[in-house]
Amino acid sequence: MKLRVSQIVGILFLLLPCSIAAQQSDRATVSAREKEIRALESAMMAAAAEKGAAGYMSFYAEDAVELPSGSQMLLGKESIGKTMAFLDDKNNRLTWSPVHVDISASGDLAYSFGAYEFRSIGKDGKPSIEHGKYTTVWKKQKDGKWKVVLDMGNATPEPKDAAH
Repeated sequence: MKLRVSQIVGILFLLLPCSIAAQQSDRATVSAREKEIRALESAMMAAAAEKGAAGYMSFYAEDAVELPSGSQMLLGKESIGKTMAFLDDKNNRLTWSPVHVDISASGDLAYSFGAYEFRSIGKDGKPSIEHGKYTTVWKKQKDGKWKVVLDMGNATPEPKDAAH
C-alpha cells in the first residue's frame, strides 16, 4: 500500500508543473483576449471621433441591438445607425473607458462595462457634459472579427471626483 501511495504522490508531483503551466497559459490567453477587447473599445472611440457615425457603426454586427436610455430598443445595425448622426457633428465628443472586460471560456463572447462622457454644445450655445455608464457585449463573428451585438448606456450624475 505504501508503495502505491508513494507512486501516486510521485505522479502528482510530476503533473503539478504541467497543471501550473496550463493555468498560466490560460491566464495569458484570457489576458490577451481582454487586451484585444480593450483595444477594440479604443479603436471604436477613435473611429467615432475621426469618422463620426460611420466609424462608430463599423464596429457593430448586422444583428446588433441597442438599448438606449429612455427609448425603445433598436434592432439591427441599420436602425441603430439612424440614431447616431449626432456623432457626425465635430462639436460632439463621446468618450468612454472600460472598467472591466470579461471573456467567455469559449473565447467567442465578451462584455465590457464602464463610464462614458458625452460633450456637446447645448441648444443655448453653451457646452454641455453628460456622464453615464455603459455595457457592451461583443461577439466573435464567423470571419473571426469581434463585433458589438448589444450595447446600452444611461446617464448618471456627474462623478463626485470630476474636476470643475
